[in-house]
Amino acid sequence: MPTLETLERFIARIESNSHAEALEEFYTEDGYIQENQSEPRIGRDALVSRERELMARAGNVTSTCIRPVFVNGDCVVIRWVFRFEWLDGTVTEMEEIAYQNWEEQRIIGETFFYDPAQRNPKKV
Repeated sequence: MPTLETLERFIARIESNSHAEALEEFYTEDGYIQENQSEPRIGRDALVSRERELMARAGNVTSTCIRPVFVNGDCVVIRWVFRFEWLDGTVTEMEEIAYQNWEEQRIIGETFFYDPAQRNPKKV
């Protein structure tokens, strides 16, 4: 079960847009991410690499945790709102629920639930 201090450090990392660094710091080596019902992506190094590629396409990102955060043992639920301002001048705004499974102070798996239509960039 993660401590409150660990959760707050994780949230602070994401809100400071250090997404790849949060994966490095808080995921287990064989951790996974699953989006909606898609196949999970497995392995911290692969997750970090993909996150760096994604963030490199954005000129600016705003990441906000909408509280409260729900914790029940090793399960944590966080509501996030993201705004990606892409280098091509478009914007993507997304709201999602993250369901995390923790093992002590690290995430072993995380599933994101969101409306896939939000992923479509819009012209500003």
